[in-house]
Amino acid sequence: MENKREKGNFGEDLAIVFLENKNYQIIARHFKLGKKEIDIIALKDNCLIFIEVKFRKNITFGFPEQAVNLKKQQNIKEVAEHYIFTNNWTENIRFDIVAIIQQKNKTEYLHIEDAFY
Repeated sequence: MENKREKGNFGEDLAIVFLENKNYQIIARHFKLGKKEIDIIALKDNCLIFIEVKFRKNITFGFPEQAVNLKKQQNIKEVAEHYIFTNNWTENIRFDIVAIIQQKNKTEYLHIEDAFY
């Protein structure tokens, strides 16, 4: 992978397959509000789920889920608020993280549901 965007897209591709295998319906990808973005928006059991994907080739700089700091969470919530308002969503929502570590030929997934509020 050549750059950060390609690496991010690759990780998101993996996450989408992972989520679809868990019966999530992907309804949006790269939903933006200005420079802020939500990686994946999905539906499952009448719940709208905003998903941040973090992909790493190793844990030299920490586990991927640790990169979803308070500032990142605030940005995601701001974009989610816009999506909810724009689409008149009135049902349940949730914020998840899909953390992926791919070392050699092994890919590990950690899906954290209700990761933050």
